[in-house]
Amino acid sequence: MSVNSIDAQLCARMFMAAARSLERSKDWINELNVFPVPDGDTGTNMTMTIMSAADEVHALAEPTMKSVCKAMASGSLRGARGNSGVILSQLLRGFSKAARDQEVLDVPLVCTAFEKAVETAYKAVMKPKEGTILTVARGISEQARALYEQNPEIDLEALLSGAISHGEEVLAQTPEMLPVLKEAGVVDSGGQGLIELMKGAFDLYTGKDVALEDEQEESSEAAAAVEERYCISFTLSREKDTPVDAGAILKGFLQSDDQADEACVKEEAARILVHAHVLHPGLLIEQAVTLGRIRELHMGDLCTEGCCGNAIPGCPVEAEGAASGGTIAAHGTESSTAADGEAQAQSEVQDAARKEVGFVSVAAGEGLCTIFKELGTDCMIEGGQTMNPSTEDVINAIRRANADTVFVFPNNKNIILAASQAQTMIDDVKVIVIPTKTVPQGITALISYSPDLSPEENEKIMYEEISKVHTCSITYAVRDTHIAGKEIHEGDIMGVGDKGILSVSKDILETAVEATQAMVEEDSELISIYYGEDVHEEDAQALAYRIRSACPDCEVELNEGGQPVYYYIISVE
Repeated sequence: MSVNSIDAQLCARMFMAAARSLERSKDWINELNVFPVPDGDTGTNMTMTIMSAADEVHALAEPTMKSVCKAMASGSLRGARGNSGVILSQLLRGFSKAARDQEVLDVPLVCTAFEKAVETAYKAVMKPKEGTILTVARGISEQARALYEQNPEIDLEALLSGAISHGEEVLAQTPEMLPVLKEAGVVDSGGQGLIELMKGAFDLYTGKDVALEDEQEESSEAAAAVEERYCISFTLSREKDTPVDAGAILKGFLQSDDQADEACVKEEAARILVHAHVLHPGLLIEQAVTLGRIRELHMGDLCTEGCCGNAIPGCPVEAEGAASGGTIAAHGTESSTAADGEAQAQSEVQDAARKEVGFVSVAAGEGLCTIFKELGTDCMIEGGQTMNPSTEDVINAIRRANADTVFVFPNNKNIILAASQAQTMIDDVKVIVIPTKTVPQGITALISYSPDLSPEENEKIMYEEISKVHTCSITYAVRDTHIAGKEIHEGDIMGVGDKGILSVSKDILETAVEATQAMVEEDSELISIYYGEDVHEEDAQALAYRIRSACPDCEVELNEGGQPVYYYIISVE
């Protein structure tokens, strides 16, 4: 029988168990994506959000309720990724507000904390939609309050059990609230993530054998080897705003708190090569994207796939997995010491002239990033559909833009909330988030900027211009499904438009032409094609020719985008 209250230490352990439960379920949650595209990321986003907070909770030497709540709230707010991650961070923020000044949480306090969590999350979303994680969270909160009012003597275990069970019932009803879920045959992925999180916390509270990170570290070498289960390698390009000691920063990060059991960082004049075996690759990526642009990213599960096979020549990382003892190596270092580099980087920021207006854009792909830079973007955030940047990534980019007013172009509907959250966390810069849902919208917004107009006037014009841009993305289906009246089979090529599936076939060019024609209207003038990293230029030229023939009244532009996952991104305006 569990105790009938939660003190600071128990709260911290329950939170860590919740994080582990969510992490274990992330791949399954990713597969609940409505559209069968190869970038379902709800589970990943929620996991990376909560792990950012879990790291802070885990670092507390002597947790108090105030310090635990602060770690949960601040860690999740900064690490929030994607809409589901931002909403989760707001749920944790609201819960923490109600709990932080208490020594222990009993039944009525838990009810109040749940209610504050839901209230805070709903307020953070401009247009809350039912049938989502918000609905599931509200169902849990309302059931907890109802159970308490029905029986003021109810114990905490019964309250939590009843609230979670009701949450599962609400989750099962989400397809009836959102027709798109029903047609796809899935429940809401964010709501499922919340249920898994709650179950993990409840299991620990009731005394089930839940493995936490600190307990696993004390277990056998075999268990520790299972923990170190990801191999990751990438190239980090040095940009104009990359600190000279970026390599030292990455080595320090990998050395800190046993982030990596094996790692190699090799610095060159224009790039930094990284190869590591880690438990949480997302944390390394989150650190790296604040320093430069990630290219050639490879990652695999060491337990099932082994090393990714991209070891740096001469580096000590063993292909068969993490070796005992651990090594953080440096090769060919050309930068100054970390201390000198930090001082120089700070000096560069201080010496740089602060501008009136700056621009921050999110994009993935060398070609797309080049286009944004040529249009005046001061700071690029590497990311998009397959890798949503965190709130902290956006904050750091805004700082590096070094301007009194900074326009932020998320260029993805799943990044807008994180950008808006960053906006609320900066007081000394006027941040204007233009809700661009696609890369072409971001390009159009940048082109429409006029230095002769005020930020407010430009904001209004940008809103007007992006509303005229229609976009579709051409990719492949990862599973069988039926959606928007279309039968889709694994491996089919899909044209995914602003509001749904525009076309489906077995052929990339056929799908792209059909999707483009579906977007063209009587007054359409320009069609822009951005081809991805897996497309040969001659194939892209062939598509441009086909579209010119099919849409003779429109000008057709072809651009190398270099984006992953999507063969083509096509816009009509």
